Amino acid sequence: MNTRGAVVTAAVAAVAVAGAASIRATRRASPPSARMADTDVLLARPELTPRVRTVVAEDGAALHVREYGDPDAAPIVLSHGWTCSADFWAPQINDLAGRYRVVVYDQRGHGASEVGTRPLGADVLGDDLAAVLDATVDSDAKAVVAGHSMGGMSVMSWAAQYPAQVRHYVKAILLANTATDSLVRETTVIPLPPGVAQVPARVASSVLGSALPIPSSPFSARALKYVTMGAESTPAQVAFCERIVRECSPRTRGMWGSALSALDIHDALENIDVPTSVIVGTRDRLTPPVHARKLADRLSRAGVLGRFLELDGVGHMSSVESIAEFDAELVRLAELPA
Repeated sequence: MNTRGAVVTAAVAAVAVAGAASIRATRRASPPSARMADTDVLLARPELTPRVRTVVAEDGAALHVREYGDPDAAPIVLSHGWTCSADFWAPQINDLAGRYRVVVYDQRGHGASEVGTRPLGADVLGDDLAAVLDATVDSDAKAVVAGHSMGGMSVMSWAAQYPAQVRHYVKAILLANTATDSLVRETTVIPLPPGVAQVPARVASSVLGSALPIPSSPFSARALKYVTMGAESTPAQVAFCERIVRECSPRTRGMWGSALSALDIHDALENIDVPTSVIVGTRDRLTPPVHARKLADRLSRAGVLGRFLELDGVGHMSSVESIAEFDAELVRLAELPA
């Protein structure tokens, strides 16, 4: 690999690798430039003061949880992805907390949550979400649960491990830019030479588990945009994501990256028996649309697919790049009868 290739690989590792009975609605959205700029205002830090609580996980790790909005309003629980934090959900908090109770939490090792003592893996993601739901959701007021990227994996792992909790706590689910397995084989982030069908496992593990610091430079910002976002994403959206990713500790990024490189929860969908929508961007390089189509197909065959939204020109960060459409689907699910 030449020097520039090595730098690209390091940047990739640092930033991204730094989620008849049913309604299937594959949406080809309006042009990105028209869809995005008018919602950049929602990227600001929320002015609402949250109610902050600590949820103690199974191994004693303290998980940082925030709740925004009327405590008696219908709950929407949001689970963020790898290298992000609860701050990733600022657009949804700003847009929806005036009408709903928006619950966000830092995945363990991210933000203000402790990493704990357990070996990291999909089971830990599911257990942590179970603890958050148990602390924040009443079975009389069921939640919409949405997960982006690793957050979607958290939702699916939780459903696999806690099937009785699905209908107890949740009325609907949104899975965004996520997958159950084959993260390395299907990614289009790392260009491959002719004749190489997929990234070698040892290379993928090294890239995903990298704990290199993220350099502050125009090149690293361009790399982050290439890896995580569509070409039409706005400067404000890129800056928002870059700030959040930079705040993730290299150790957390590397530990979770190694864990995710071998992720396989393809049986997790069997326990999802509530309306579930799937969102993906056509330019998602980290979890390309092939993953979302598999999810949607399985959910459709199970009779629980809500909508399948494939957003033109959008990359991995759909909740930032396409706020209006992402939030509209959250609202639609929230207004379904319990």
